[in-house]
Amino acid sequence: MNKINILGIVGSLRKESYNAFALKAAQELLPDGVTLEIVNLQGIPVFNQDDEMAPPAAVLEFKQKIIAADAILFATPEYNYSLPGGLKNAIDWGTRPYGQSAWQGKTAAIMGVSIGNFGTARAQYDLRKILVALDMPVVVQPEVMIGNAAERFDQNGVLTDERSRNLIKKLLSALVQLEKSARRAKGD
Repeated sequence: MNKINILGIVGSLRKESYNAFALKAAQELLPDGVTLEIVNLQGIPVFNQDDEMAPPAAVLEFKQKIIAADAILFATPEYNYSLPGGLKNAIDWGTRPYGQSAWQGKTAAIMGVSIGNFGTARAQYDLRKILVALDMPVVVQPEVMIGNAAERFDQNGVLTDERSRNLIKKLLSALVQLEKSARRAKGD
């Protein structure tokens, strides 16, 4: 099968985001024949339906990256028991204009990092519901919820926790398998 291109979306806007660090770790753990481009949500304005027919340049660029990708890997923090507003906003932009969703049919996986003990469980649950509504096949297992982030990453943002690295590697493998299954189902 052809190469698989994954788009890694950082759900946090923070410059030193642990979720961006987790995606960088994922780049080191990719199976053969797989690439991972990381994109952040900087510059994507708040969704306004009045602008959906002529979206801003940052939105058009973001949608093009989604369309060009074979699969999506979301890395989300948890804010107030759910996913960040910036991530939800970007997802909404990707569905517009109505009937032109860039997300439909894209295979996806979710992981998340938090400074708290629960490691983004609630945010991932909410994100999974959204992805199902967008007709995106989503990896179910393993769940990668990295809690107590300061203990899992070094001062340079390198993921040093072997258990977390192994879970990310398994998640990537499951995403690749899901994408290959989707391709076979389409006859690709």
